[in-house]
Amino acid sequence: MSLYVQKFGGSSVADAEKLMHISHIIRNARAAGHDVIAVVSAQGDATNRLIEKKNEISTASFPREQDALLAAGEQISAALTAIALESTGVPAVSLLGWQVPLRSDGTHGDARILKISHTRIERELSRGRVVVCAGFQGVDGENDVTTLGRGGSDYSAVALAAAFGAERCLIYTDVDGVYTADPRLCPTARPLPTVSYEDMYALSRAGAQVLHDKCVALAQESGVEPEVLSCAPGSASTRIAASSGSRGLTGVTRRENPQDDYAAVTLVGGALPSLSIEKKAVLALNAAGVPIRGVDAGERTLTLYVDRSASREALCRIHDAVLI
Repeated sequence: MSLYVQKFGGSSVADAEKLMHISHIIRNARAAGHDVIAVVSAQGDATNRLIEKKNEISTASFPREQDALLAAGEQISAALTAIALESTGVPAVSLLGWQVPLRSDGTHGDARILKISHTRIERELSRGRVVVCAGFQGVDGENDVTTLGRGGSDYSAVALAAAFGAERCLIYTDVDGVYTADPRLCPTARPLPTVSYEDMYALSRAGAQVLHDKCVALAQESGVEPEVLSCAPGSASTRIAASSGSRGLTGVTRRENPQDDYAAVTLVGGALPSLSIEKKAVLALNAAGVPIRGVDAGERTLTLYVDRSASREALCRIHDAVLI
């Protein structure tokens, strides 16, 4: 049997109805003849709520204990997902990072994965079970729980796909793939069937929330081709893969820092740097009356700095000027 790794984000496991929905997605993969390792995030805003509980006691930094606390969110999701699967007749077992074990370094809050043991997961798969792994967590050399930082569950999924040679690594998100801009902000954004590792990494570094740059870097290094899609039936998807050598533009994203009064809006693609594209972007912002604080051209990127209050308009104006 071939192996699928299926990762489900916090919104996909947020309540009982959604847990039952993803259990059907997993069951369908099993019915099609695939072994499945499912990776789950904490439910909804559970991580934020755990941080709030910690801050009710102290706002000081306690990295080891905070990791132990936050890992509980994924533990709950993993157990509930396994229960949902079992309730529909699919044998399943939940595993935490230390039970796999997924070995990491000791950097609490932003750990790196070092090694994944095959023994336990292979044993469970051989018994015909779906293995539901708690994402976002590992265990260090002292057997202390570590968390993997922002996008940690995606990072877990790609690492597991690489370790077990999965046929597919499916990352289920709020949107059906990667778009030329965030479709929740830019109505004219269009979906992309494929994005190169290089461009996805650049988009992630520039603020795109689809995949974390650490996850993309591991995918490129290991040759895993993640597919980004939604849980909706018939969802389109975007495959992250090696570059085809395209000299076009891939997308535009923005990064805001709450401490700053400006934002960076960044174009990404093999056509950059390009004076003609830069001119179109500048003219589009000028026509909209959006002041430009600065411009920075780099390898495969073009960044324009604008007032933070105007960043959404700038994103959409630049997108429509150069990506439609």
